[in-house]
Amino acid sequence: MEGGGGGRCSRSALFSGFRALGLFSSHIPHVVRYHGRHRSFYVTTCVGKSFHTYNVQKLSLVAVSNSVPQDITCLAADGRLVFAAYGNVFSAFSRNKEVANTFKGHSAEIHLLQPFGDHIISIDTDSILIIWHIYSGEKYLQLTFDKAVFKISTILHPSTYLNKILLGSEQGSLQLWNIKSNKLLYTFPGWNLSVTALQQAPAVDVIAVGLVSGQIIIHNIKFDETLMKFRQDWGPVTSISFRTDGHPVMASGSPLGHISLWDLEERKLISQMRNAHSTAIAGLTFLHGEPLLLTNGADNALRIWIFDGTGGEGRLLKSRMGHSAPVTKIRYYGQNGQQILSASHDGTLQSFSTVHEKYNKNLGHGMINKKHAKRKGFKNCESMRLPPITIFVAENSRESDWDGIIACHQGRFSCTTWNYQKCTMGAYFLKPEDWNKDKLHNITATSVDITSCGNFAIIGLSSGNVDVYNMQSGMHRGSFGVEKAHEGAVRGVAVDGLNQLTITAGSEGLLKFWNFKSKMLIHTTNLNSSPSIILLHRDSGILGIASDDFSLSVVDIETRRTVREFFGHHGQINDMAFSPDGRWLISGSMDCSIRVWDLPSGCLIDCFLVDSAPLSLTMSPTGDFLATSHVDNLGIYLWSNISLYSLVSLRPLSADYVPSVVMLPGICHSQEELSEKTEEPNDEMIDYDSPEQLNEQLLTLSLLPESRWKNLLNLAVIKKKNKPKEPPKVPKSAPFFIPTVPGLVPKYLSTDQDLGAQKSKVINLGILAQKSDFCLQLEEGLNNNKYESALNVLKELGPSAIEIELRSLSPECGGSIKLMQSFLKMIGAMLTTKRDFELSQAYLALFLKLHLKILPSEPVLLEEMTTLSSQLEKTWSHLQFLFNQSLCVLNFIKSALL
Repeated sequence: MEGGGGGRCSRSALFSGFRALGLFSSHIPHVVRYHGRHRSFYVTTCVGKSFHTYNVQKLSLVAVSNSVPQDITCLAADGRLVFAAYGNVFSAFSRNKEVANTFKGHSAEIHLLQPFGDHIISIDTDSILIIWHIYSGEKYLQLTFDKAVFKISTILHPSTYLNKILLGSEQGSLQLWNIKSNKLLYTFPGWNLSVTALQQAPAVDVIAVGLVSGQIIIHNIKFDETLMKFRQDWGPVTSISFRTDGHPVMASGSPLGHISLWDLEERKLISQMRNAHSTAIAGLTFLHGEPLLLTNGADNALRIWIFDGTGGEGRLLKSRMGHSAPVTKIRYYGQNGQQILSASHDGTLQSFSTVHEKYNKNLGHGMINKKHAKRKGFKNCESMRLPPITIFVAENSRESDWDGIIACHQGRFSCTTWNYQKCTMGAYFLKPEDWNKDKLHNITATSVDITSCGNFAIIGLSSGNVDVYNMQSGMHRGSFGVEKAHEGAVRGVAVDGLNQLTITAGSEGLLKFWNFKSKMLIHTTNLNSSPSIILLHRDSGILGIASDDFSLSVVDIETRRTVREFFGHHGQINDMAFSPDGRWLISGSMDCSIRVWDLPSGCLIDCFLVDSAPLSLTMSPTGDFLATSHVDNLGIYLWSNISLYSLVSLRPLSADYVPSVVMLPGICHSQEELSEKTEEPNDEMIDYDSPEQLNEQLLTLSLLPESRWKNLLNLAVIKKKNKPKEPPKVPKSAPFFIPTVPGLVPKYLSTDQDLGAQKSKVINLGILAQKSDFCLQLEEGLNNNKYESALNVLKELGPSAIEIELRSLSPECGGSIKLMQSFLKMIGAMLTTKRDFELSQAYLALFLKLHLKILPSEPVLLEEMTTLSSQLEKTWSHLQFLFNQSLCVLNFIKSALL
């Protein structure tokens, strides 16, 4: 990610797409397969650009396929592979996930697929039929039909009819083809109505034909005879299935979501399963040999019905369902980060588990009169449903005692309570009792909050009133303000964690602070623009405000001052979320961007675009996931927090930074996912090498351990304490050791050195008279005024060796006055460059201790000492000033009352 310039990032720096929640089905019919080795049925449903596979026995998610570039238009499956068509191509998926092969050859959209042994048949909207070999991907046969005469609408392979397929058309006729010989065997005239469904009956040669008029024809294709006819009253037949467990029953689906059950022996209607789905029945299948009916629809629901009663009607056994309309609001529930509450345009309030689908809950629809709706029953309660929920808040501190969720409904004045444990709507409608109907005209609830104790609810109205209610009794407990809290509509309410302060925001641009208990106004703040949303982080006491001018403000509720302002969004800000530690403010806008603002630094640290504008977002209390909902999307999308498991550089983004579009979780192309996984990290923090000195004005310490310099003045005491009591003894049988050279850094003794040591044991006295490397480097530094080499020699020595080198600088030990002068100049150079500060102090202290008697008697050394003393005094006075300043600030922070 390019933080310093106007670069373009291919992904988010902080969040990575994880998975989608609440997506189970679409308008594409499901596919059922039987796994012989597992001895269980599996159902595959389409969800946009990917498909899910479920185990029918537990209805648990088994696999999620890799996504395809476009929305899937039809599904098919055989014993090994799943086929999914999108656009004018289709792919074969192995292991319910990976693309094994892709078939290209159609010029129009594919809408029918039919596996046929080692081949698969695909039909597009131009009525072009192509037969492919599955494993080689080659075309076997292509047939072209005239759309005006015979536009293919359905396809079926009749049982025991070798190499033959039956095609239904929108014109009403049917054709039986032998695809091996490429011959049309027979044409059925039909019933002059479009064929919408074809299904093989348990009896050989018998098929069921569903028509657009609602008629179901049981036809013998061997003799071209109609055996029986049925008619459903709810429009075209969308799907047909037969029971195979010994009961002569046929089920048919309709566009209204109703299912008809027909007795084939008595030729009559047995039962009607009304409102099995809220939308059209996309597909229904009786499991082979079992009294189970599997259905799916465009209402994002997958259901299993069992027929174990005497009346012949099925009852719901298992289901997986999400919202049937776009999600409007989401919030995490509880502190474990495993449940997400969501409200939708379908009017329901649901809970989705981030752990497993079996923990999902549906709290149902809001009802105007709950008891009356129960008496009328499900079929007649449509008119009693409340409008969709626009805003809700939840608090689980008293969830076992009374309702812990409160919701505002679209266009409604009163707010409803909900109980999470009972999964139902509560008993109270929160509204002032003294308001008449004339006064309530065009007044709606616009904002709501619950105290952290779960006892009180605060509701803001479009009229400017802010009221307090008791959650246990539902009674009104007071109002803020003399007549009303704000002149304009209330855009947001919040209560701090101790129930001491209430904050309200009005459309007139005022932010007011109230005493929660006395309801008295404490402070009023004028905002630069009218607020649209407010959000309080109770632990840190910071309030986030989104304004109508697309800006964000952060207010400290203790000082009641604006501490941060952020600009960058180019559309209405729909929602905000704080990270659990309060360091990040995450915002989503209608400009399709999600931005992360770092509050301590006041900078934008992450920004990415999505295909659909985010409507709502919430951060997990544990900080591991960010959940988002988007315009015209039924699901909830989870983004994992990369900073929890990877090194992330939180560098501010530049003003000209251009974000890139990041695909929603579960919608990324598999090729892009692979490229992202193999992409090497290019973060500057990982490759960053710190220089030896950050700035010439900064005092820089060395990287040497303290043992190299801290005890230089106490070497005599240390040697006295470590003096051996008795001479070392040579062990009787010494183990084998590789000989090493004495020193701080272990080095192995070379062969030449070892041989040289063995040749002669006579000491060469000429070696003792030679100067050390340190002395030679000091002499060289006196000439060229460069002392880096001499300092590097000292850094490699241990404390005892350093003492010997400094002691040998005096004339008494073989040194000279010039060497001592050069050493003092080296210390002065270290102070000038402000590098290795602690080493210069330690070396100078040892030098003064060893040569204090010689220094005053030599004018040259005395002059160097005077210069060095002024440098030391200047450096230490500046350092002492910085220490004192830091100590004062620290003591003020510890003792002052902010």
